Amino acid sequence: MGRQRWPPANGGAARASSQWEGSAGLQPMGRQRGPDVWSCCGLPVLTMSGSRALAAASNPGSGGRRRTWAELLAGRTRRQKPGPERGPQVLAAAVQLLRRHVDLSQLLLEVEGPAPAEPPRSRGTDGWMDRGSPGALVGSALRDQASRLGVPVAVLSSHTVASSFVQICEAHAEPSRGVLLDPEQRKKLSSLLEITGHLLAHSMFSRLTFCQELWKVQDSLLLEAVWQLQIQNIVSLQELLESHSDMQAVVAWLFRNLRCLCEQTEDTCQHVDTTRAMLSDFVQMFVLRGFQKISGPRRNVEAEQMPQIAVAVLQRMLLFALETLAAGVQEESSAHKAVRCWFSGFSGHTFRSIISTDSPKRFSRHTLTQILTHQPVLKVSDAVQMQRDWSFARTHPLLTGLYRRLFVLLSPEELLGHLQEVLETHEVNWQHVLSCVSTMVICFPGAQRLVTGWATCWLARAFESFDPDCMVTAFLLVRQAALEGPVLPSYADWFQASFGSSRGHHCGSKKALVFLFKFLSDLVPFEAPRYLQVHILHPPLVPSKYRSLLTDYISLAKTRLADLKVSVENMGLYEDLSTARDVTEPHSQASQDVEKALQVFEHTGKIPIAVMEASIFRRPYYVSHFLPALLTPRVIPSAPDSRVAFIESLKRADKIPSSLYSTYRQACSAAGEKKPTNAALGMEVEAEPGCVEGSLGLLTAALQELRAAMTDPAQYDVLSAQIAVVSERLHSALGLSEDDGSSKVSKIQLSALAPKLELREQQVVDLLLTSFCQNLMAASSFAPPDRQGSWAARFVTTTCGRSLLPAVLTRLCQLLRHQGPSLSASHVLGLAALAVHLGESRSALPEIHMGPPVPARGLSIPEFFSSLLTCRSKESSLFCLKFCTATISYALCKFSPQSCDAWYSCLSPGLIKKFTYRDWVQLELETHPEEDSLSDIERQDFHQWAIREHFVPMPAAAGGCDGDLETACTVLVNVLMDFCQSSRSCDHSENSDLVLGGYMGNRDIFSRLQEMAADLEQGPVVPHGRAPSRGHFLFRIFRSRLQALAGGWDTASRLQRQRELLMYKRILLGLPPSVLVGNPRAEQPATPDCAEFFHLVNSELRNLGSHGGALTHDVTVHFFRGLLQACSRSRDPALTANQILTACQTECPLVLTSALLWWLRLEPELLCRWRCFQSPLPRELQRLRDAWQFARSLLSPDTESPDTVAPTSGPAWVSAAALHFAIQQAGQGSLRRGLEKLRCPTEELLVVLFFFSLMGLLSTYLTPHAGNCLTALDICAEILGCLEKRKVPWLPLFRLTETDAGLGHLLLLLAPDQHVRLLPVAFYSLLSYFDEDALTQNDAFLHIAVDMYLKLLGLFVAGETGVLSTLASRTQELQGQGCPVGLITKARLFLLQSIPRCSRKSFSNMAEVTLKCSPWCFLPMVFVYNPNHYASVRMRRPNTWPLSGQLWSPVPPHALVLGLCRTEHGVFLQLLATREDCDPEVSAALLSRQRDVRDTGLSQEPCLF
Repeated sequence: MGRQRWPPANGGAARASSQWEGSAGLQPMGRQRGPDVWSCCGLPVLTMSGSRALAAASNPGSGGRRRTWAELLAGRTRRQKPGPERGPQVLAAAVQLLRRHVDLSQLLLEVEGPAPAEPPRSRGTDGWMDRGSPGALVGSALRDQASRLGVPVAVLSSHTVASSFVQICEAHAEPSRGVLLDPEQRKKLSSLLEITGHLLAHSMFSRLTFCQELWKVQDSLLLEAVWQLQIQNIVSLQELLESHSDMQAVVAWLFRNLRCLCEQTEDTCQHVDTTRAMLSDFVQMFVLRGFQKISGPRRNVEAEQMPQIAVAVLQRMLLFALETLAAGVQEESSAHKAVRCWFSGFSGHTFRSIISTDSPKRFSRHTLTQILTHQPVLKVSDAVQMQRDWSFARTHPLLTGLYRRLFVLLSPEELLGHLQEVLETHEVNWQHVLSCVSTMVICFPGAQRLVTGWATCWLARAFESFDPDCMVTAFLLVRQAALEGPVLPSYADWFQASFGSSRGHHCGSKKALVFLFKFLSDLVPFEAPRYLQVHILHPPLVPSKYRSLLTDYISLAKTRLADLKVSVENMGLYEDLSTARDVTEPHSQASQDVEKALQVFEHTGKIPIAVMEASIFRRPYYVSHFLPALLTPRVIPSAPDSRVAFIESLKRADKIPSSLYSTYRQACSAAGEKKPTNAALGMEVEAEPGCVEGSLGLLTAALQELRAAMTDPAQYDVLSAQIAVVSERLHSALGLSEDDGSSKVSKIQLSALAPKLELREQQVVDLLLTSFCQNLMAASSFAPPDRQGSWAARFVTTTCGRSLLPAVLTRLCQLLRHQGPSLSASHVLGLAALAVHLGESRSALPEIHMGPPVPARGLSIPEFFSSLLTCRSKESSLFCLKFCTATISYALCKFSPQSCDAWYSCLSPGLIKKFTYRDWVQLELETHPEEDSLSDIERQDFHQWAIREHFVPMPAAAGGCDGDLETACTVLVNVLMDFCQSSRSCDHSENSDLVLGGYMGNRDIFSRLQEMAADLEQGPVVPHGRAPSRGHFLFRIFRSRLQALAGGWDTASRLQRQRELLMYKRILLGLPPSVLVGNPRAEQPATPDCAEFFHLVNSELRNLGSHGGALTHDVTVHFFRGLLQACSRSRDPALTANQILTACQTECPLVLTSALLWWLRLEPELLCRWRCFQSPLPRELQRLRDAWQFARSLLSPDTESPDTVAPTSGPAWVSAAALHFAIQQAGQGSLRRGLEKLRCPTEELLVVLFFFSLMGLLSTYLTPHAGNCLTALDICAEILGCLEKRKVPWLPLFRLTETDAGLGHLLLLLAPDQHVRLLPVAFYSLLSYFDEDALTQNDAFLHIAVDMYLKLLGLFVAGETGVLSTLASRTQELQGQGCPVGLITKARLFLLQSIPRCSRKSFSNMAEVTLKCSPWCFLPMVFVYNPNHYASVRMRRPNTWPLSGQLWSPVPPHALVLGLCRTEHGVFLQLLATREDCDPEVSAALLSRQRDVRDTGLSQEPCLF
């Protein structure tokens, strides 16, 4: 159907309008431009634009010809006579024409919102607002249009606002943003909502109609825009959601948008505050409305709709999260990020404002129920088998984090009660239930009492009703708790305490006994070996007449253990049975049992009960393993030790067979009677003449006898006794006792660059290592390694104990890392076998930490050996190959082919894996040029072949690059940077600098990177309209590595980040300059893309260095060389240069200020290379040149007249930067003379110059070598005086925020973050130069002064004012002024003096001093008032800042502890003013000035930005 037309209103205007399509703003919402949505009401749609109006005016009919303007005006040639009534008639006609054809939707989008501070509104003919305000314009138009259409103005305005609202949402510049607004949309929406608020306040807006119109195009709505409706008090989220007729559609829309929001939270760093606030508001609303208690007359359908929506959304998000975690998605996937963000919304910050209600508790219970009952597909048998994998450490961190957040809302008793209820009434997911129990055990201090009592209740209920479900619940709970370590009694202790006495529930009747053993028997097929061993070794107490029940069960359990190839007889006496870990070998456990038994015997003087029980009930293990480990032959000391006493006690108790005891005594006597001889027997090691009679000579003799036994197969039975003799002599040689030999070492610290040993330690270790190598060669001459018995493992275990292990490893580091090529073949084979046997005992040995630098983690024994093998030369490479071959060969010969896992676990993966491209680059970086077997040309050819022809074409699965040259560059850069931070990049000296390119190998590999990067630059250009999808690989590497670093402003984090950035900068400067300006697109002229480099400068390089407003010289020159290179590729070099530099003005102004700083060194190269283009200097380069010449001429004393010096035509901040750097070079003397020459309006120039001078002042504080702080202070004072003299507002410089636009945003891009944070220091450093009379009359001054004072306190608390004390201690002139406490004191006195003098208007709206302005207020602080001194601020850690003792007083009882949190107003100043015990004088001054203040509006400072 066509559009209806209104009848003409009057005259010619009516005739013309009848042909036009009016614009009433009642267009269909969204992108459709179809029939009128008002057609059902019979109302016409009037839409029109200017161009269409002119076209319609020249077309009288659909079928007629187009008439010219002359024909249209032919009838109006007669000139009407002017008269007094002519003017009002024309005005009325114009107004009527505008009102009839205005497009309200476009009007709402074009009209800006009201200014922050408006003058008082006067009631005119409209009666409700000033005619000049935007609300007046829109309101008038809406009322006129509603009057013409005959509809209520509220309905019309709702439709119009909804249409504009949707247009804003649909005008999405970045589709990937999903649910967030871009800055332009946010600005337009803010204006729209401001006007809507006026309409709403004057009953010209219908919320219901507005909501209904929005839901018609719900797919076009952005979540942030909907959230802003509540923030701006237009429509609450609850009202909007309840207005939808389809609840399921609302739930689906919310779920989709919330998931998108969570996925974007971590990807949009600049909007993280907005996204978190949105998430917090939504979660808070869902929890509060979804779990509020509704009763009485309010309980109706409308009241229940919102709770249903809230619960449904929360449930869908929870199900999505649980399914995502169950699927095991990658940590960096979008789904994983969404789950992490969603769970973070359940924080104390979110629930803080609603914690007084019961909604959070009900929500916690409901959510726990949903988690515990989610997909209950696992059977109890599955839980018994898989329980060990559900401990706290093995549960997904996000799930345990959610548990902890939910636990906070409940007490331990409430939590246990709810778990009990869920287990009784629902089918549960045992994995979630048991992981929840583990989390509860870890989180609650009283978990032992609670869980033990809970399990006891389940056990009692099980025997009362003979319910196996209750029984298995009790067992699972106890076992799960025992998995978390010593928090609860072990499972063995619990089982023995529950069933090992007559007080147990099972002793009540035969039925109870049958029930117990039936339950235990049913568990046998699913039990872990550990639990079966517990049941066998600690069986339930059973009356003799029912003994068959026990024996049947034990027989069944032993059969199951036999099937699992686990022997109960070989289980150790003191093994930890709390967990279900793998069973250790009996010979290894026996030695531990002996040591533990000796400790108990030494403590009690009695034979341990475990030993007595084993001698009776576990005699096979006791006789076959425990006694041989105890009765190891040795030289018995003259004074009997604890081992002798323990053995004698067992002999007296008849616990040692007489024959075994006699053999032991004979072996010990033989070991003591044997005398050392000088017969070498082929031994290569000879004792020093002076040590033969000493302990070292005795050790040498013992080792010689051991070797003699190795060469005689008939003496193999005495090898163990001889090794025991060696162990005893070893302790004597080192001056250690047996207790020292068994002492535990948590970690071993070694120096990889300069390992050092004491002379005696080195002699002993050399004897041991040489003996091991000789013994191995001797044994191998008779039998292969797999038939040599366990002598090698016993030798390593005995001689390389924990006390000697550091010395052995240090000597191995000396031999393998520094002397490897000089070792003989027998040494290589012997040390390779030693590495295998040490790796075999890796679980019992401590970690090794090598430095410098110290690795991020400790190394295991196999990894330690791998780190010692370097390939820096031909000889070292050959040695590495020999050692790796010997190690692998010995491991293959020693262990059977069926036990591949055993020999593989003894070796480092670096010794046996096939080399990948990454490994090859690592090896090449270790090559020493002076020891390289290849010449430079040969090494280059090898690199070219290896990279281009071998690794690049190789598939990625085989360790190659899949033909991708960019992948090869990425791997090379990552390995290069990792290498520069590892100990392998250091020279043999510990004082070597860790620099990029320290070796020729580094430079050769870096040359290959340069070549490959150049090849990538020569690749195909990007077609027009298609930008590169991923950007340059180098910047992607930088971003990923920087994101992996720890954040924060602490010293360690900043130094680590600076170190990374320095490496990045060196790599960047070594690559072609074109990397900085990007690859030109295929359009002409070429337009290079510098966005990635600009981002790196603005986010990282801006904070690197000490120039404060400029980059370093090398980066600046490199960029301009890239600019010139881009110009050389363009058809219009001047246009390309102008485009790049123009982009710098708005996107990266730091590049231009850097060029001005280094202009004297940059200009000659620019001019020289530009002559090649045979064209004038580009406009933007000429502007930089003119700005520098302006600054030089302004400060030059030779200038003839002050009026001849004027700023350049470019941006004023460019001239200000040039002038600032010229002042730094020329000094203060010419500054005043230069400022007097500025006669033209230069307000912006002076303000920016003052900002640069503040940055220079702070630079002198932070880096004293940057300049003299007193000179910088004088320069600031001089410029400040000029500003005050010319009445130029400068206070806005101290109110810069990230949301500022224009000049304010630009200044933040020019200043390092640390300088911006230290602006309060600069502000109060200039106190003595302030014109107090002028400032106190400024309405915004008090607000800024108080804000600076609070931030100064925050800097002091955070320790960021430490540079002032250091500077004050060095500078005599600043003593008393540079001290932070002195500065705070002066600031406080200044406030006390200024508050009474400030105008009443200054107090009109002090609520702007909120926590948002002072983020430091989140720190816990204590304000203490001491009558003898000024108020001070003290952190909870007093050592953060050194101060004299007299300034600090103990915290009095009335001290105000400020746990500052965001409230409705969050006004720190009001809190300060209302708490007199904080600072009585300041509080009294503020209160006295605030009593009579009625107006809450804050006078706005004249805004220059």
